Amino acid sequence: MNTEIPEQLTHDHTFGQDLQKPGERLTLMVIVITALTMILEIGAGLAFGSMALLADGLHMGSHAMALGIAALAYAYTRRHAADQRFSFGTGKVNSLAGFASAVLLIVFALVMTGESINRLINPVFIVFDQAILVAVIGLAVNGVSLLILSGKGHEHHPKGEKDHHHPDNGPLSRQDLKKDHNLWSAYLHVAADALTSFLAIFALLAGKYLELNWLDPIMGVVGAVLVSHWSVGLIRSTSRILLDMRAPAEIREGIVRAVEKNSKDRVIDLHVWAVGPEIYAAEIAVLTPKPRDQRYYQALLDHENRLAHVTWSVQALPSA
Repeated sequence: MNTEIPEQLTHDHTFGQDLQKPGERLTLMVIVITALTMILEIGAGLAFGSMALLADGLHMGSHAMALGIAALAYAYTRRHAADQRFSFGTGKVNSLAGFASAVLLIVFALVMTGESINRLINPVFIVFDQAILVAVIGLAVNGVSLLILSGKGHEHHPKGEKDHHHPDNGPLSRQDLKKDHNLWSAYLHVAADALTSFLAIFALLAGKYLELNWLDPIMGVVGAVLVSHWSVGLIRSTSRILLDMRAPAEIREGIVRAVEKNSKDRVIDLHVWAVGPEIYAAEIAVLTPKPRDQRYYQALLDHENRLAHVTWSVQALPSA
């Protein structure tokens, strides 16, 4: 006998995606800071005839556009969370935005590499004092932005609300940042910019005082390699969700242990996949001498709060 236990028709598939995420507010704050810095640098560059300031201002503009992808993804995810066109909610929009941002970072790294190689072959005259000033301003702005995105000094939850992925109101850990692919991609964009500024300051000081001008393009290549490494990691983690790859072994094994604990029930088929950051759906087939209703099996998994949607198929053992 094969008994299919259907989900309730009123089952909610928003999975909390209709709530404003902590990362959305943090990202918007960084976008404002970046945009203001961009306007200031472009204005100063035009007013004082500084190409260095103008170039960095335009770079800040591209950076703000990349962060805008994250902001739009947060808004779209929240506003369309209850849209019935999405079978498992809008959680994957977060990962799609993270994937797109990672690709942009790789393009940014390739441009950095190409420009650095060109400057190694064809050195250009560097106005050290002005270039160092621009790099210091960029590093300061990015440092503040990184502090904001990591949640330091800010509450992560609206009054009276708690997010089970971020149970406290303290700074976000690196692991918490990585769980929100959208926030992590924004963090990497800012970190890449901060790294570029830091390496530029180091190279410019070496060029000014030690006449090691070749360090400037070399540091550009080093920065590009590190940015590419970060981007590949983000592409891998987002791809696992976008391609419906199976959930980590710890989750799958935990489900099997819970269902088979102290009974003759056996899990004969199991599919667990992510429908959003740290949000999973599962299809579980159980072979048992004594079929029970859905509530019994669901209660066995109450400890696993990452399972937002579970479908059960229960088969009775054939009579001897």
